[in-house]
Amino acid sequence: PHAIRLEGDLTLGGLFPVHARGPAGVPCGPVKKEKGIHRLEAMLYALDRVNGDPRVLPNLTLGARILDTCSRDTYALEQALSFVRSLLPPEGGEGSCPDGSAPRRPPPERLVGVIGASASSVSI
Repeated sequence: PHAIRLEGDLTLGGLFPVHARGPAGVPCGPVKKEKGIHRLEAMLYALDRVNGDPRVLPNLTLGARILDTCSRDTYALEQALSFVRSLLPPEGGEGSCPDGSAPRRPPPERLVGVIGASASSVSI
């Protein structure tokens, strides 16, 4: 639920503590402006600069999938696993559509790296 997605030829992942740790039973708490939002904005700014300069990556655009760690290692692990799942083919075999044709599925995401997380315990 806490994610930003930008389309591109290649995708960079981001794991940032946009929200603080929530109280017991709630993964996410209040927004963290300085250590969360600022880092998120820095990544978006860097992507904007790279994509805006055709000399840096000619004929390629960088996209992003940025996820919130909520400053919690277990929540960050779940988020990081979603990066891994995006690289795998869809589950359930090929299947078929009601008209008998094969379903059209998007290709696996081309995730080339992940930036973050900011805390050692979350990164580990």
